[in-house]
Amino acid sequence: MPLLRSGFLVFIAIAWLGIFNTKAQQADTLFLNRAEYREQLQGFWLGTCIANWTGLITEMDKIGNIGEIKTGDFYTLDDWGKPDQPSIWGEGLPSDLSPVIDFVFARPDSIWGADDDTDIEYIYHFLMKNSDSPFLSGEQIRDGWLRHIRAEEENYLWVANQAAFDAMNNGVVPPETGDSLINPQNDMIDAQLTTELFGLMAPGRPDIAQSLADIPVRSVSRGDAEYIARFYITMFSLAPLYSDFGNIGSNLEKMAEEASKILPPESYAAAMYDFVKRGYENGVPWNVLRDEVYHRYQVEEKDGYNITSRNLYCNGCFAAGINFAASLISLFYGEGDILETIKLGTLMGWDSDNPTATWGGLLGFLYGKEGVEKAFNQSFSDRYYIHRTRQNFPGEGIDTFPNMAKDGAAIVNKVIRFIPGAAISEENDQWIIPLR
Repeated sequence: MPLLRSGFLVFIAIAWLGIFNTKAQQADTLFLNRAEYREQLQGFWLGTCIANWTGLITEMDKIGNIGEIKTGDFYTLDDWGKPDQPSIWGEGLPSDLSPVIDFVFARPDSIWGADDDTDIEYIYHFLMKNSDSPFLSGEQIRDGWLRHIRAEEENYLWVANQAAFDAMNNGVVPPETGDSLINPQNDMIDAQLTTELFGLMAPGRPDIAQSLADIPVRSVSRGDAEYIARFYITMFSLAPLYSDFGNIGSNLEKMAEEASKILPPESYAAAMYDFVKRGYENGVPWNVLRDEVYHRYQVEEKDGYNITSRNLYCNGCFAAGINFAASLISLFYGEGDILETIKLGTLMGWDSDNPTATWGGLLGFLYGKEGVEKAFNQSFSDRYYIHRTRQNFPGEGIDTFPNMAKDGAAIVNKVIRFIPGAAISEENDQWIIPLR
């Protein structure tokens, strides 16, 4: 396993020791059934796709107008099922996905299209599956991006990802593509939506997950955007330790609290986490708390969050920070209900498809494929079309969730080799993973 780099990853290792001390009293070894894990990985991909495509209806519809909040500046639950409003680039027209704000599904005879919430992760998934080591080098990442991402528009890249891709085309090797001198967009949301998968490839071991994701995260981000991406990776890695479905809402709170230890205390990300959690615990209605987040961070620029002063396009509606705060509201107030969490994420504002896709994926994993279908009381397509946004994959770009889950389990098999004391029990079809 690559050595932990000095500085931030050392901080991660120390934070994980504190997390583990909480769990060590219950068990010091994780036993995971591989067949069950594959079913949960199918749930991850399915939940992500449902949430991604639902959130796209309202993406950039509501980003706030600096100053006093007026009626209609943001959506509320009353807007669910009602007409979608135009986005900032919608030219006065609602989303072409749906005339109303509602769930978007791919029926069993249809296919899920790739989007930026799944396609870079799919690239990393593919590269890890076909590499001897799951720890990808900068050269492997560069070569993978250049092969699988179209150089011409529409290539479905934005802000930090596009800047990193341009740098790769100019010979820069990750993680230098995320350096502030090369990538001025490195505090945008991109690292979050491209790296959470790494947490599921190191079940129960956030320290290993952070090492797996280190170069991918830093390929596009630095500072608070990096910390936020690592928060999500930790949440996903912790998920297998919290498999008590009956207490899913409470478990999500525990996972978030443990993952928050990865946020440096002086960061605005840590302050945002504390502000949202305190509002939730004090019973502030979700939409009121969302408005308070907008006013605190985009109007008053508290806790060092200075996006507004930079006069960015759409006031930094793609930024990691404001979308992190919004995502935490949907997580806490969704209380483990996948339908409610996706609804809230979709109505939250700003880059509403990305945080929504993240929690749809995490809850999809916790529910498993069958649980997701039961929650929505219907069956869905299990096919996935990566060539909607990317290129040069086998099978003309058509894959399936069962095959993607099988590949994910094969990646975990590789990761197990790098965890001292971990083992695979072929007889019991289990992974045996020491938690320290």
